[in-house]
Amino acid sequence: MTRPLPVKKIPWDTVAFGFDCYEIEAADIAAAQITTASLIAATRLPGHYSLKITTTAPAHLDTALRSALHGAGFYYCDTLITPYCAASQFHAFPHTEVSLAQTVNEVELLAICHGAFTHGRFHRDFNIAKNLADSRYDNWLKQLIKSHAVTGLQYGGEAAGFIAHQGAALVLHAVAEKFRGRGLAKYLWMPLCQKLFEDGYAEITSSVSAANLGAVNLYASLGFRFRRAVECYHRVTP
Repeated sequence: MTRPLPVKKIPWDTVAFGFDCYEIEAADIAAAQITTASLIAATRLPGHYSLKITTTAPAHLDTALRSALHGAGFYYCDTLITPYCAASQFHAFPHTEVSLAQTVNEVELLAICHGAFTHGRFHRDFNIAKNLADSRYDNWLKQLIKSHAVTGLQYGGEAAGFIAHQGAALVLHAVAEKFRGRGLAKYLWMPLCQKLFEDGYAEITSSVSAANLGAVNLYASLGFRFRRAVECYHRVTP
């Protein structure tokens, strides 16, 4: 008997988009069990569905699995990769104008956040309006600020960006539009990364879209390496 695919509702995406959103949790499911029939059965309720599948490298998803996804109406949205770095690998870039904010101003950070994630899988999903995709990240940032997980980044005493982290995992980050394209990101990232290592964390990780070359190059310049490619697929059930 084929094992049913586990599905969970995603309340924060449901609120942001205004329709029911679900994620198929297939991390521990054998690829052979992810068939067109099992995917259609798992997505029978109306709504938006996400499925993430770990691969050995981008574009190396099993052909049969890819065929099953397409047969069930899933479409590719993004490939995520995991930057990781140990203290011994880290490249420090000190800068006298860069500092960490002692407190964060939600209005300032939301202005930086809004529209900053055009490489995200929801912005690349043709079934989701761009303003709704922006709202998703805005809402996420608000939640992270409430949980005191956000550190502000300053350049010359001015708000230049933010990094939200849970432990040593950098989960959401952005640079203000005024400071983009100036080669400053590695300087802005340095003090928080250094602090996390000083706090005793052995490794810092993050997650970025493989299509976001700016973020990939940023992490590479800081000494990060990359592992665990995850392909993201979406489907809409009318």
